[in-house]
Amino acid sequence: MRTLLLSGSVAFLITFFVLPAIIKIAAAKQLFDLPDARKLHQRPVASLGGVGMFIGFFLTDLLLVSHQQLASLQYYLAAALVIFFLGLKDDILIITPLKKFLGQVLAAAILIHLAGLRIHGLHGLFGVQNIPAPLEILLSYATIILVINAYNLIDGIDGLAGALGLLNMGAFGLLFLWVGDLPYGVLAFAMGGSLLAFLLFNHQPAKIFMGDSGSMAVGLFNAIFALRFLHFPGTSSLQQPLPAVLPLVIAVLAVPLVDTIRVFSIRLLRGRSPFAPDRNHVHHLLLKRGLSHRQATYTCVAANAALLALALLGQGFDATILLLALVLMAGALLAVLVYPLRFGRKQGTISIYSKPKAAANKLAIPGGAASAA
Repeated sequence: MRTLLLSGSVAFLITFFVLPAIIKIAAAKQLFDLPDARKLHQRPVASLGGVGMFIGFFLTDLLLVSHQQLASLQYYLAAALVIFFLGLKDDILIITPLKKFLGQVLAAAILIHLAGLRIHGLHGLFGVQNIPAPLEILLSYATIILVINAYNLIDGIDGLAGALGLLNMGAFGLLFLWVGDLPYGVLAFAMGGSLLAFLLFNHQPAKIFMGDSGSMAVGLFNAIFALRFLHFPGTSSLQQPLPAVLPLVIAVLAVPLVDTIRVFSIRLLRGRSPFAPDRNHVHHLLLKRGLSHRQATYTCVAANAALLALALLGQGFDATILLLALVLMAGALLAVLVYPLRFGRKQGTISIYSKPKAAANKLAIPGGAASAA
């Protein structure tokens, strides 16, 4: 545990002292994320936070993790460099979705074919254990690319991607510590330390955004940790194999995954490209209900933590049953926190939070007082 805390502390300190310099450089070179009709911020903000995060994370890994401890480290860092520079170019110059996708495929190929990181079966989900090797590879590509994009897309309001990433890295770090895979725990805590330092500069009103270079890197390492942790059931490193490890991994990444799948599905059903931007993400809907950036962030993190707690407490159940329970709970949370409740012939809403300068917990009734939702 001391090594994990050391890695988190070193990454935090490096990132904390690097970010102010990056903010000054971005201001001097006018490297800003500019406001537009689709974005929520109202002033130019430096978008190179991912640079500081990556420096802190990268240097910590080089200092504390050796090749002897983690033979695949060189491939992880190679894939991370691909994603980092891909995101950095998009932050500064903007690249097409196709080029971004091809870069993500390249990073996934490094992980799958050089690092040997891939899905091996469904771990009892729907009663299935082993699957054909070509399907394993296809699912591995899909998983890595989905998770990278999920964190890229959830980065829409101040603090959200960083806070969710911090929760994920803490969870994976402790899970790796539990199963005795210390090098991966060090990696997770290093990323967590960088994220914690970044959040100090990203709370509303944000001084800097993590940008695509940061959000996609966080997504990449979440994908790496997810696939790595799936290797443990039934191995000697875990005395009592987890009966529902796949739902547990899904729960760690729940909010970004659920939001991305939901938004992509809605866009496709409406005949639009799944990559077409809109304001239909869960954080946008929470803001429409009157929450501040901070309230929306806390709500999403709390929802993710609740799903993770359910997955941990439900390890005695069959994987399929636990996954179904997670889906039902996620649907219930969406219904309660995001979508207005409807009753009677006319629409009304029940709001947990109030709009600015409005009283909280007011009930909108047809013919009655105005709603606070």
